[in-house]
Amino acid sequence: MYNFFRSILFRLEPEHAHALTLYALRITGNIAPLRWLLAQQFKAPPKPVQAFGLTFKNPVGLAAGYDKNGDAILGLSTLGFGHIEIGTVTPKPQAGNPSPRVFRLLEDEAVINRLGFPSKGSEYVQLKLNPSLRSGWFERIYGIQPRKKTGVTTSIHKGGAMLGINLGKNKDTPNEEAVFDYVALVDNFAPYADYLTVNISSPNTVGLRELQSRAALESLLSHVHQQRLVSQAAHKKRIPILVKLAPDLTVAELDDAIDAILRSKMDGIIVTNTTLSREGLKSNLKGESGGLSGSPLTVKSEAVLHQTVNSVNGAVPIVSVGGIMNPDDAKRRLEMGAALVQMYTGLVYRGPGLVKEIVKAL
Repeated sequence: MYNFFRSILFRLEPEHAHALTLYALRITGNIAPLRWLLAQQFKAPPKPVQAFGLTFKNPVGLAAGYDKNGDAILGLSTLGFGHIEIGTVTPKPQAGNPSPRVFRLLEDEAVINRLGFPSKGSEYVQLKLNPSLRSGWFERIYGIQPRKKTGVTTSIHKGGAMLGINLGKNKDTPNEEAVFDYVALVDNFAPYADYLTVNISSPNTVGLRELQSRAALESLLSHVHQQRLVSQAAHKKRIPILVKLAPDLTVAELDDAIDAILRSKMDGIIVTNTTLSREGLKSNLKGESGGLSGSPLTVKSEAVLHQTVNSVNGAVPIVSVGGIMNPDDAKRRLEMGAALVQMYTGLVYRGPGLVKEIVKAL
């Protein structure tokens, strides 16, 4: 059935098609009977996994980028995912790069995006996760202070999925001040997330990947860790923090980044983000700038996973993402040593049934 819907969606401009599917999931998630029906359709057998001190109902997750602002979490949680990572969220709202900025490479089963962290900002996402923070009309008219945070922990477990929140700096924040953005975001989202991800690997924010260098990364993460300790004490909960890396690092650069992550007491590593490489592409859109995802990323992502598994040597769990297009891809990543896998572009080409298909095959 998805092939029919895909034929319609693929006639639309990619970003419009994505907005339409996200809207449908948001509406479905807000209507309990529809949510139940969708959950029955995509229900997968339990395949529990332990990672970062958490128990995931299965190892298959949704990668960051699909639901940037937390608008459709309830709908997404009906699709069988073991975890859903929303974001990237930035402290202040920002529009991202000008359109067109998403391109389907049909011949390659790939997508190029240069979105540039479009985000409605931290305050918006916090309100989505905890509507009680929103002031009512009485409070607005009479100037009464809005209700304060109540230390609410994650409430988005309707479908049994864990919630991750992917954090990024604003485009206009210079790298030397990026630490303030990330520390503020850890403070903002500690009450709501099952885990947080520090994203310093998107190719679409100028200079962001420079934060992956050993010295810059260790400095940034040491401050993030200190804020994490404060937030854990305040909210009386453990807050695992993961770091997402690019696939375009050299062997030495990747080893340096991993060493900085381990020294900074982070809880896990996500490999990989999108790539700037265009090797072997057939589509005439291959010259578009931005990050490439989908089938062409499979080999590179597996190579980075292999090196990361060897370098980490069991010290922290690893999440593998990039070029997972079918059950065999996911099984191979788990057999290589990944604790969890994540998808995005595979869903575009195969549809939401891919989650259940993968879990059943494990």
